[in-house]
Amino acid sequence: MQDENELSQFFANGFAPDDLPSMASLLRARHYLDAFITLFRGGEDEVLVRLLILREIGARADAPRWSPQDLQMHFSYLNPIKLDTVLKRLRENGLLIWDVDEQLYAMSESGRVALAALGTVVQFADGDAELGYLTSQVAAGQSLGQVSNEVLLNLLARLNELYTDFEAALESQSEFQIRAAREKLEKVWQWVEKGTDVIRTVLTDETTDPRVYQIAQSIALAQARMLRLTSVFHRRLSELASQRVHLGQSGLSTTNVADWLRQQKQEKLADLGRDLVLFHPEPAFVVSDVLLDVTEFEIIERERPTHVISEMPQGAAAQEVGAVEAERLLAAEALFDELSLLVAQGMGGDLPTAVLAPTYKETAYRLSLLSLLGDAEAALEKSVVADIVKLPLRLEISGELHEPDHPEVASISAGRLMSQ
Repeated sequence: MQDENELSQFFANGFAPDDLPSMASLLRARHYLDAFITLFRGGEDEVLVRLLILREIGARADAPRWSPQDLQMHFSYLNPIKLDTVLKRLRENGLLIWDVDEQLYAMSESGRVALAALGTVVQFADGDAELGYLTSQVAAGQSLGQVSNEVLLNLLARLNELYTDFEAALESQSEFQIRAAREKLEKVWQWVEKGTDVIRTVLTDETTDPRVYQIAQSIALAQARMLRLTSVFHRRLSELASQRVHLGQSGLSTTNVADWLRQQKQEKLADLGRDLVLFHPEPAFVVSDVLLDVTEFEIIERERPTHVISEMPQGAAAQEVGAVEAERLLAAEALFDELSLLVAQGMGGDLPTAVLAPTYKETAYRLSLLSLLGDAEAALEKSVVADIVKLPLRLEISGELHEPDHPEVASISAGRLMSQ
């Protein structure tokens, strides 16, 4: 009763904690939440040691019960007094059970639940796996026939956040931000694909709750928008590449210079700019005769150096970038020639046959170009990509996978190129 009274103090008069659905669900799970409170209350070092001990105890599946001697021997690398303190805390708060008759420790139900949740979190702790963790929760619920509205809403919110970030990068017109966003999209794409399979199963299940079905439809729409971004990123980077300004015959472009400058430390940048300003500003009254004198001096009398030597970074990186762009251009031109032949013959073709190339990289690039067929925005460009987009062909992809005899491509979507 005392805990309930203390909880009620957080609410305004007339509101009971049990009346709020979100709080009521938390109160129903309070037995399990107490386990997390026990584990995570206190300093960071204490929490880490508790988690370490609990994970080690739960990991011995062949002999799940522990004697005090077993624990002392297994955790010999810990301070004995600190170990006894942690074991006592876990036992008093119900995460461990002490069998008085057999004099053995055993993991409690709430301890197992906390340990399982912790294992899932640790599994997805590396890299950009937040979306993977949320997807795994949806998949686990779907396999048990108990998909949680809350987990689905969290997944939908994260997808919308990512899409907003990607859109902001595209609107910035910054090549560096668009590159970073595309790399992030590639990292989370595997989880989007896995989430698509799970959501498809949820939508085809006749027993799915209507509220869950509605959220699943929104997730499917968000995933479809993410799929479209792949071609948008490629097209926008191609547009920016065509706008690069090349610096003479050095092989360098403004993008290479900006990349190089972004990698330098602040002190190095200060040294680079230290002698660039050769004069300091001098105040002058803006009156007509003084203005004329200054203008006459700047235009007629001022002596300017005839030859200025400027040091630039090496062009090795720029040559590599130029080679990649040339390689992509040749691949696009080869694909255009092949597709033009199909159009001239008045026939379509098998998608794997049209896409497959000697390497995975070239195959993926050719497939990304085919995804632009019929794109009105891409057709406005003046490039070989626009020529491909304008061809009277349409792409039809089935849900099946084709497994070609290829050294680098294990499988590819089955489909056909159809003449319009």
